[in-house]
Amino acid sequence: MSKISSKYAIELEDKYGAHNYHPIPVVLSKGEGIHLWDLEGKKYFDFLSSYSAVNQGHCHPKIIKSLNEQSKKLTLTSRAFYNDVLGDFEKFITELFKYDKVLPMNTGVEGGETANKLARKWGYEKKGISENKAKIIFANGNFWGRTLAAISTSDDPLSYKGFGPYMPGYEIIPYNDLESLENSLQDPNVAAFMVEPIQGEAGVIVPDEGYLSGIRNLCDKYNVLFIADEVQTGIARTGKMLATDFEDARPDILILGKALSGGVLPVSAVLADDEVMMCIKPGEHGSTFGGNPLSCAVAKTALEVVEEESLAKNAAKMGEVFRGRMQKFIEFSKLAKIVRGKGLLNAIVIDSSVESDKAWNICLKLKDNGLLAKPTHGNIIRFAPPLIINQQEIEECCNIIETTIKSFE
Repeated sequence: MSKISSKYAIELEDKYGAHNYHPIPVVLSKGEGIHLWDLEGKKYFDFLSSYSAVNQGHCHPKIIKSLNEQSKKLTLTSRAFYNDVLGDFEKFITELFKYDKVLPMNTGVEGGETANKLARKWGYEKKGISENKAKIIFANGNFWGRTLAAISTSDDPLSYKGFGPYMPGYEIIPYNDLESLENSLQDPNVAAFMVEPIQGEAGVIVPDEGYLSGIRNLCDKYNVLFIADEVQTGIARTGKMLATDFEDARPDILILGKALSGGVLPVSAVLADDEVMMCIKPGEHGSTFGGNPLSCAVAKTALEVVEEESLAKNAAKMGEVFRGRMQKFIEFSKLAKIVRGKGLLNAIVIDSSVESDKAWNICLKLKDNGLLAKPTHGNIIRFAPPLIINQQEIEECCNIIETTIKSFE
């Protein structure tokens, strides 16, 4: 047990750290599987999974073993030289997701930036768009990070207000609206449409069936690249390896991150076929840490764990159990109005008409009752446990959620 208290740890962060986050007041010091422990030794169910970065569970022994073994041999060479791990990882991930090439980066937002650069370069080299005229379309409610490019595509004032001027070349259209998409794609300067198959940060917004395959068809029709931001929905979270796998909707550019390392260190990846990926030439894009031996070893192992432990199948099954329980609960609840999601990416919408911070207070009480979750967009609580959770644990957590919400009614 640590020598410092939770109170002191929070005071340290408040005093010496930037105030760019508003965390639930719990100080975590240990994680294993689906559980976390605070400094005082209290045990919690983790129902956020570090925003789906720990799909394989905290400190998965096989992933940690890979991390430890590689860290003793070689961690970083930069891409100025070859290393003996990168090629093996590239072969593995491209064969797994069936793409010609991969460009490894570190964070999810770097993956998004990489996809944007690739799409623009393809637009100029392959589609014949005039220099500096390329456009990329985004859906409203999108969230892919907080870089200047990412906030330039956002319609959320909390993300963009006070940080202008904004990057040009972007257009925002309604999510889950194929008619609006087709109208925008008729502009010959459009290089790509970038979209989350399910919008996570927006509150687990699941589009209509046929939306993703509709995107694929329209992008083909207008010679536009389909970029799928699967940083949060990918790696088995929604009940399939990719959320785009639910339909005939193979993206031209696929962005992965978060659980690509099992939450052990930052790893992201952009996958595409040669026609797109080979538009980038030496010196035009890169990263000191992108493709480092340590990340590659960990990421390959993390993906092996997902396959070996059938985590997509378990996510689909446990998600059905969770939504089934919650659907029955909200029929009689005064506060819980909607449950939605796919696999183990789910959300409950809380009636905020009486009290604007009701969802936050519910999350504080959930913490007291041994379950960690966090609101998004005010009145929506996201529930996303590690994909290794079993039915008995899901049922126990549903009991906690139901009891907690009832206590506010």
